[in-house]
Amino acid sequence: MADPGSCNCGPVTPLEIYNQLTAQGDKVRALKSEKASKDEIDAAVKLLLALKVEYKTATGQEYKAGSPPTDNTPIANNGLPPADDGDDFVDPWTVQTGSAKGVDYDKLIVRFGSSKIDQELIDRIERVAGQKAHHFLRRGIFFSHRDMHQILDAVEKGKPFYLYTGRGPSSESMHVGHLIPFIFTKWLQEVFNVPLVIQMTDDEKYLWKDLTLEKAYQYTIENAKDIVACGFDVNKTFIFSDLEYMGQSPGFYKNVVRVQKHVTFNQVKGIFGFTDSDCIGKISFPAIQAAPSFSSSFTEIFNGRKDIQCLIPCAIDQDPYFRMTRDVAPRIGYQKPALMHSTFFPALQGAQTKMSASDSNSSIFLTDTPKQIKAKINKHAFSGGKDTIEEHRKYGGNCEVDVCYMYLTFFLDDDEKLEKIRQDYTSGALLTGELKKILIDTLQPMIAAHQERRKQVTEETVKQFMTPRKLAFDF
Repeated sequence: MADPGSCNCGPVTPLEIYNQLTAQGDKVRALKSEKASKDEIDAAVKLLLALKVEYKTATGQEYKAGSPPTDNTPIANNGLPPADDGDDFVDPWTVQTGSAKGVDYDKLIVRFGSSKIDQELIDRIERVAGQKAHHFLRRGIFFSHRDMHQILDAVEKGKPFYLYTGRGPSSESMHVGHLIPFIFTKWLQEVFNVPLVIQMTDDEKYLWKDLTLEKAYQYTIENAKDIVACGFDVNKTFIFSDLEYMGQSPGFYKNVVRVQKHVTFNQVKGIFGFTDSDCIGKISFPAIQAAPSFSSSFTEIFNGRKDIQCLIPCAIDQDPYFRMTRDVAPRIGYQKPALMHSTFFPALQGAQTKMSASDSNSSIFLTDTPKQIKAKINKHAFSGGKDTIEEHRKYGGNCEVDVCYMYLTFFLDDDEKLEKIRQDYTSGALLTGELKKILIDTLQPMIAAHQERRKQVTEETVKQFMTPRKLAFDF
């Protein structure tokens, strides 16, 4: 899946927004006539309203059906409805915000037309799963969804589903932020006992970055070792390289072609901001990320069945790929994939951006030594504390912008302990240096344990995970 990287974000025109609006209006009417779920209709209406706001911003006029814009001067905003304050920018390659608190996720839900993971849904997940929700759910780290109620309906009726997530292997070592979807996906797989497919988009990295095909594939193998070290079950999990699997699986490639036929160049320009100077590989790539959403792409696992619904846990920046996929799915006779979206893992320097694999000081890498972890946190972690101890004791720290506290919300499982840290830091009883030490003491053993598990992962182990085969499920 896409990682942050270079993005040639091209302009869109008022006419393109107008056409998107017209298509979205048709979609809302179709959903209502088909008596679609309330979640689905609400999400489609939200997107329609956001597009109307974008159209008015671009043209200065209200949208009127049947009255296309007279001025078609391009506007550069990558085809997504803008954030109200203009500060947040999110696409599959770039995440930027002007706020030290990070991206405004409530606004992003409205922009993307997804649904909030509210307490009612968390309670239902706990009832269906028969256990306490993962702390990523309890703390709003996975905060948004599409059609999660459909997945739970299927579980209650004894129907199968499967999980799909991925990794864009852009460097030899992954950082702790890359673990988030895999930690949560592993929990979902164990709770619901379902197959999992993990796509390694080495083809994407070759197309977007200055890498050879050989280097991109080498990164896939190295990253796969880190993923396997998370503890996935080889009997229930298939990891695949796009560069390798596409040539082995007719079912997969047929689905790529099906998606390609139903998405126009204008649509991918509108969704992803591609320009006329982008290589055709980039333009066709979204169909490759879409294909694992359909069970018939994996004939060895699902025995040719086309009716197994897919659930995709991923960061919210990947959603444009799957909005496109969900739009195409009914037209090629498939179920729409369901999604669960996570927030972004902030850089050490603050929540304005995601961590970057290309900046070693923005991230805690899975290869870092205890000494490096300590030095990076002490030197680079953005603090919500005051300038002097006296001021901090008097006024307290700000957990909303403090990166060490943010990291603890991801990696400290104990709710009571986390709440005590929040209260103590906010009141000034806990100093910034002490908070940093708590994070260091949390991450050092976690990463050391990961490194030990990774040492046990051989090339042969990776080969087992990456061999197309039947998994421990009967379809």
